[in-house]
Amino acid sequence: MEEANRSSPQAELDSLSKEDLISRIQQLESHVFQLRNLLNKSQETKSENKKQSKQQRKFDFSKYNVRHVLLKFAYFGWTYQGYAVQEDTINTIETELFNALLRTRLIDARQTSNYHRCGRTDKGVSAFSQVISIDLRSNLKEGVGVVVRNPEAKTQSEEINYVNILNHVLPQDIRVLGWTPVETGFSARFDCRCRVYRYFLPRGQLDVDRMRAASAKLVGEKDFRNFCKMDVGNGVVTFVRRIESIEMERVRVSSDSEKEGEDADPYSFYCIQVKGNAFLWHQIRCIVSVLLMIGRHLESAELIDQLLDVERNPTKPQYSMADEEPLVLFDCDFEGIEWHCGENENSLIAAHLQRMWCRQAVRLTQIRVLLDVVERRPGGDTAKEHIRELSEEGHSKRYRPLMERERASSLESRVDHYVKRRRLDETVYEKMKK
Repeated sequence: MEEANRSSPQAELDSLSKEDLISRIQQLESHVFQLRNLLNKSQETKSENKKQSKQQRKFDFSKYNVRHVLLKFAYFGWTYQGYAVQEDTINTIETELFNALLRTRLIDARQTSNYHRCGRTDKGVSAFSQVISIDLRSNLKEGVGVVVRNPEAKTQSEEINYVNILNHVLPQDIRVLGWTPVETGFSARFDCRCRVYRYFLPRGQLDVDRMRAASAKLVGEKDFRNFCKMDVGNGVVTFVRRIESIEMERVRVSSDSEKEGEDADPYSFYCIQVKGNAFLWHQIRCIVSVLLMIGRHLESAELIDQLLDVERNPTKPQYSMADEEPLVLFDCDFEGIEWHCGENENSLIAAHLQRMWCRQAVRLTQIRVLLDVVERRPGGDTAKEHIRELSEEGHSKRYRPLMERERASSLESRVDHYVKRRRLDETVYEKMKK
């Protein structure tokens, strides 16, 4: 039986015709060719991995000193899921930043880089002056912020051009604007004196003077629990913050020329600028949303007083936040800091931004020209949708006054919820009394 089984393949071949044998040979040759390709690719991958591994091992960070510096950079956050690294996405500003720092060998690892960030922006929000403090590889053996890790460290007479090297590898919508050395204990988060946010918006039919008068009520130290999204799950149980100033001014750039009546143009742009030291989660967007209701005469300025009176109104009425894309972390202020960026590097940044502007400006101008044509036709001048994309409030057929709406859960009930689930310790109740 075993002999019959061994001879069966031979018997099968003997039974094949010449054409069948040729077909069988061609199939076998095709399989051999595919196997060779797979084998070659596998060997090439292993070889490439070995090369990369060898290259990574060659870079010995112990041979270099480090320097504690501040990095100032800007980004357009429209297409990102926020600034901070997140577990469920790699599409964040911080992910791109550390990819660039690791790729350029300026740091060995985030965990050992003495890293602090000044601010944290949410999905869609941009920054023109985000600042981080971090230890970067240095060419120097002495100077402000230099930490000598090896007396025999490789050094040069000039410092690494951090701006140039990082901008070569960062995405197009993220740009380093400058850097400066600081003492090793300096923190971008804790040593920031104030943060400035700007919210850009078209004038539309907004009553700007009315919004200015209402915003003045927000200046000073207040309890802003009704102007934010409560982040109790992360231990935030006090909502008193100080706003230094709120201004609403027309946006002008250096190339603008003042024309009579242009401030009343519904297509002129304004910004609401809010200055303070620390802000609550979504505080700016909530403030803007309420100001827009007042500017559209949906609410009176007294609404601000009512929302700030947490004794009478301890729970927040339900309302939509203003859109995220117009919001920008505009400035972070530090005492005695002078930023370094060479003339050539700044020229490259300007040229890059000019190219970005050109593409967007062409599209914007095309829309504006078509809009001008349509508005001149019958009925075109009755449309009043200039700011509808920025706020969902007031666009339904029947507007419901804010103070008549359903309320969110109270601070106390939220804290009880998280304490019962052991997300918060019972000592949180003492924090609430302070």
